Amino acid sequence: MLTVHLFIEFIHGAHRRYRHYRNLCSKVLPTALKGYVSEEQFRKAQAYGRDKTRYSFSKATFSLVQESLWLTCDVLPWLWGVSGRIMFRFLGLDSKHEIVQSLIFFQFKSCAEALIELPFDFYEIFVIEERHGFNKQSWKLFISDFVVKTLVQAVFEMPFYAGLIKVFKTGGPNFYIYAWLFVVAFQLLMTTVYPTVIMPLFNTFTPLPKGELNSMIEALANSVQFPLQKLFVVDGSKRSGHSNAYFYGFFKNKRIVLFDTLLDHSSNHETCAVLAHELGHWNYNHSFNLLAGSLFEIFIAFFLFSRIISNKDLFTSFGFSHSTPTLVGYILFEFLYAPVSKITGFIRNTVARQYEFLADAFACDLGYASSLSSGLIKLQLKNLGNMNPDWLYSVYHRNHPELVERLNAIKQRVTILSKTNKTD
Repeated sequence: MLTVHLFIEFIHGAHRRYRHYRNLCSKVLPTALKGYVSEEQFRKAQAYGRDKTRYSFSKATFSLVQESLWLTCDVLPWLWGVSGRIMFRFLGLDSKHEIVQSLIFFQFKSCAEALIELPFDFYEIFVIEERHGFNKQSWKLFISDFVVKTLVQAVFEMPFYAGLIKVFKTGGPNFYIYAWLFVVAFQLLMTTVYPTVIMPLFNTFTPLPKGELNSMIEALANSVQFPLQKLFVVDGSKRSGHSNAYFYGFFKNKRIVLFDTLLDHSSNHETCAVLAHELGHWNYNHSFNLLAGSLFEIFIAFFLFSRIISNKDLFTSFGFSHSTPTLVGYILFEFLYAPVSKITGFIRNTVARQYEFLADAFACDLGYASSLSSGLIKLQLKNLGNMNPDWLYSVYHRNHPELVERLNAIKQRVTILSKTNKTD
């Protein structure tokens, strides 16, 4: 049944990609972008989109074959057996030490998946991104990033999974509650650790120099009572020509990060407009809401897992006839939960897209409508973003509305504000 589900999902995905690719073959510039985007810029964005879509289809096809083989050829039971033999040979521990064996199993599985993914990542960066002028990194930096990322993941994931398995096994009938609380605590920890400890391993963060832009951003933050503590510029150009901006931090310790690539092609007013959009997310608690929704889904998943963890048929159906390891049980459960996860993922995307419109409206209300429009267009041109979207592909795969949709929404917001001002 699972292989049938994988195939059906692949067919649906292929249909959406076909619709998307068909639009990317169009040579007609959307009416909403005329006057903002040249024919040449549109042609380049379309070519980039076609390359990315062909790559996505190839990767999806490979993933279908890989996952089908993992399910039908009993790869996971074999890997669990190998982990047990290695544990016994090098550590002298038997099968009673399930947590140790689970960690060895998980690291083998993660490394195998990362190595399988490596050629695809290499092709995406050094062929597609290079072809379209985005790649800025050398192959040495690529390998270095891969090694550091793998080590960092191991450092954080091993104690996390060891603790999670311990909670699963010792939490009693209501273990799903304690497991969820454990995940919440770990998530909050990583929200702090990731931007302050992990990201600096890959990029350099420097304070934004004092000057006009710094003063404009501080004034913007003060106008909406955003508790800005520090302003940073990150060397995103070290690896890519893509650009962005974001903020992080808890309570009154907020920090804003600007990509150097954003500053290179945006005016000060456009940069402030992009940040006004981000402050809209903060004002409406969008990040917290999305995190809360994600944690609620994890709670539901843990609860459902608690209902079937004792079902030996679950393990037998996947080739585990002699053992019922808890971590493996959850991995098997995730296969069964995949259809539900697709639905919740679609819901998250839908909510996130609406949040983007609200954040744009917030920036417009602050007087940044014109700068936001021009800033979004520059970001789109710089990133060679999709300018001729297919609606089905967009609503299913994108957590941001397409440029045309956002520009139209900004125009509508300006009209509403204009009528309101006249009434006042």
